[in-house]
Amino acid sequence: MPLILGAQSATGAADIVTNSCQFDGSAKLGKTLGTPTDLNKWTYSGWIKRGSLGVRQYFFEGTTGASNFTSLVFDSTDRLEFSNYNSGYLGRLWTTRWFRDPTAWIHVCAVWDSDNGGSAYGDRMALYVNGVENPSTAVHAWTTPTSGEACQMASGADLWVGVHQSTNDYYQGYMAEVCFIDGLALAPTSFGEFDSDSPSIWKPIDVSGLTFGNNGFYLDFEDSANLGNDANGGTDLAETNIAAVDQMTDTPNNVFGVLQPLDDYYAASTFSKSNLKVVTNAGNAAFNVGTIGLSAGKWYWETKVTTDNSNANLFGVTGRACSATDDHLGKSGQSYSYYSTNGNTYFDNVSTSYGDTYTAGDIIGCALDLTNMKIYWSKNGAWQDSGDPTSGASGTGSPYTLKALNLLDFGYYVPALGEYGSQSDTFEINFGNPSYTNTSDAADGNGYGRFEYAPPSGYLAICTKNLSTDGG
Repeated sequence: MPLILGAQSATGAADIVTNSCQFDGSAKLGKTLGTPTDLNKWTYSGWIKRGSLGVRQYFFEGTTGASNFTSLVFDSTDRLEFSNYNSGYLGRLWTTRWFRDPTAWIHVCAVWDSDNGGSAYGDRMALYVNGVENPSTAVHAWTTPTSGEACQMASGADLWVGVHQSTNDYYQGYMAEVCFIDGLALAPTSFGEFDSDSPSIWKPIDVSGLTFGNNGFYLDFEDSANLGNDANGGTDLAETNIAAVDQMTDTPNNVFGVLQPLDDYYAASTFSKSNLKVVTNAGNAAFNVGTIGLSAGKWYWETKVTTDNSNANLFGVTGRACSATDDHLGKSGQSYSYYSTNGNTYFDNVSTSYGDTYTAGDIIGCALDLTNMKIYWSKNGAWQDSGDPTSGASGTGSPYTLKALNLLDFGYYVPALGEYGSQSDTFEINFGNPSYTNTSDAADGNGYGRFEYAPPSGYLAICTKNLSTDGG
């Protein structure tokens, strides 16, 4: 399964991008276009972190009618398509490559230049991912536009971010640093660059000095009260089903953990909120895991019980994958959990008296100390069993000394959650980038994360900035 580990984290990346916007399958931004600077020449640039997979999702489109659109879309097999359609394909690039990694940000740059004198692949329309042009040898379908071919970005056209308006094929995931350049065919180097220390890593650069043209815009998502704000000063995009809570700090510069939808064979859960919200499958005791593995340092996260039908919730960590529909968290000798029904903990299928019961509306905190191999849980800010996550090697209040990393199937621990009942429950996990509104946002000691309760001293949000500086 795709996973982020400490060794895979970039170091020293500047905070060029500080916010993103969550699109949760019914959200969109839109406006009506005026007179283009040049209808036959434009560039799209945007950073994408996918949520749901395996369904058709449009994330950028200009349309002059139900059968007339120019769009960027992930198809139902997770391939990327850039097309100009007017009762038939007049220009099309459709990759053979699949984009199925919900842990990673990717940069998509699409260029339309139908006045280009060349007619070879990539001359009149081009598609780049992370700074590299999609090669002609990796195209499922290709139709080059004719010279001067008009696209569907004309005056009076509707422009959409996050949806194909005629079929309501909504995008689900995060977007950051979205640019539409009207009148210029730009290279991806106008929007990003390869990291000098890690030359395989493509990273954002400052785009504020670009010329955006009559219909162009720049969405930096820095104003939570107006996430459709054009930071270039043009006409803002109208918001539909987007609120302040959809402003996120998960960005290409600092990637936060989410739940892993690809490791869901036995759990059979339903994911939303860009993989921060999960509805468990009634009748299964299986569990779901996060996307960032931890092998050093001290870490904190919270899980909110949104609905509780089973009263049998299990939150904790695991060092192995779920292996059956009855494999509850804590059943094996490589997983540990805190159980809502009686407030006990589970390890190696043994239940031990620990703390309070918990139910819908409660927020459970987990403090994982891999320096001293201890684990602690809190309920609504109160550490259970007189726990003290800052007590060091003595581990006051920690019910377990964790199994050594070299004895784990993974070789690291990963946050996990599940339930052990016959009813479906809903949980929302917060690794520092919550999908819900806290009453007060508390950061960790490095200034990262937004938690309902302050992390214990020395414990950090699970994000790549912290991994690169504090292990993991």
